[in-house]
Amino acid sequence: MKKILFLHGFYASGQCIPAIALKEAFEGEADVITPDLPMHPKEAVSFIRELIDNEKPKLLIGNSCGSFYAQMVAPVVRVPALLGNPHFQMTEFLKQRIGEHQYKSPRKDGKQNFVIDDTLIEEFAEMEAIQFNNCNPDFKDRIWGLFGEKDTLAHFEPTFLKYYTKSFHFPGAHTPTADEVRNWYVPLAEELLRSNL
Repeated sequence: MKKILFLHGFYASGQCIPAIALKEAFEGEADVITPDLPMHPKEAVSFIRELIDNEKPKLLIGNSCGSFYAQMVAPVVRVPALLGNPHFQMTEFLKQRIGEHQYKSPRKDGKQNFVIDDTLIEEFAEMEAIQFNNCNPDFKDRIWGLFGEKDTLAHFEPTFLKYYTKSFHFPGAHTPTADEVRNWYVPLAEELLRSNL
């Protein structure tokens, strides 16, 4: 069975609503892998690369910070990606949220608390500076963007379109509901899978 790797947003986990909705939607058609990502970006990218090497997914699907990672990794590993509401300036997001926080969905290690500090922001700044370095003209049609029309957190469609060509909209907010995942993410994911067989 083909595999899809879902990369969740910064406050989320592999048990978030979009992850569960994707698993349910693709049941019997694809194995959707939904890991908990490390909080630190370099560690997260290394983890994702290793997971791709081991699991060999046919498609990456990201949301928010997960899309930030997917965009960096996809051209290198030559795996198509669907970027849901990609957040390409995580430093700006984090600077406004310094302090202790809780993940919004349960993590397998049971650790629900985390801290946003200057060190974490600096790590994201290093990744942001090189995030589009791996863009490849031969691969630009295999990374698609999906943007919520009611998203109040990330407004990066213009940035996305500097590098990629396929942009879509859905009538939702930054984090899609289960219905929005089924109605918008899944059909695009299926089309992207078909177009890259």
